[in-house]
Amino acid sequence: MIIAVTSDTHHGDKTNNLPSLLLRELGKRRPDLILHAGDVTSPELLEALEEFAPTIAVRGNADHLNLPEEKVLEAEDVRIGLLHGHQFFSLNAQFLTLKALDMGVDVLIFGHTHRFYHEAYSLHGEKVTLLNPGSPTFPRMDSAGFVLLHVDGENIGLERITFW
Repeated sequence: MIIAVTSDTHHGDKTNNLPSLLLRELGKRRPDLILHAGDVTSPELLEALEEFAPTIAVRGNADHLNLPEEKVLEAEDVRIGLLHGHQFFSLNAQFLTLKALDMGVDVLIFGHTHRFYHEAYSLHGEKVTLLNPGSPTFPRMDSAGFVLLHVDGENIGLERITFW
C-alpha cells in the first residue's frame, strides 16, 4: 500500500494556486491513500486530492473546514495517527511520543512546522515513529515536498519526495 502524506498546503489563504508540483507527483506515483496533516484551508484542494486517491485530512490552526482534530486509521497492520500539532505547547519528540502512545498508534503524523521530520523512539517498551512531511508549498528552512509511505504488513518504508 502506498500512502502519500502532506501538510501545510495553505491553499486559499496564502495562495490561490493549487500545488501543481504536488499534484503532478501524485499523478506519477498513484498512491492508494492520501493523508493531509492540516492547514488545507480550502475544500477545492481536498477535491483535487480526491481525484488521485481517497483523502483523509485533519484540521490545522488555519483551517475553517469541518475536519476532525485528529484521526486514527489502520493501513494493513500499521496503526497511524494523524493530527496537525498546533494543539501542543511544544512540538518536541517527548510530547509527540506520549501522544502517539495515548492514541495507540505505531506512526504519528503531524504538521504545523512546515519542516520534514522523521525519527523513531522507544518509550515504555513501545516503538513509535514520528513523521512530519513538511510542506509542498511553504517550507520553512527546508525543501518543498511530501512523503510516500510504503506499507507492507507491519513493515513501513519511507520515501521523501522533494521538488527542488
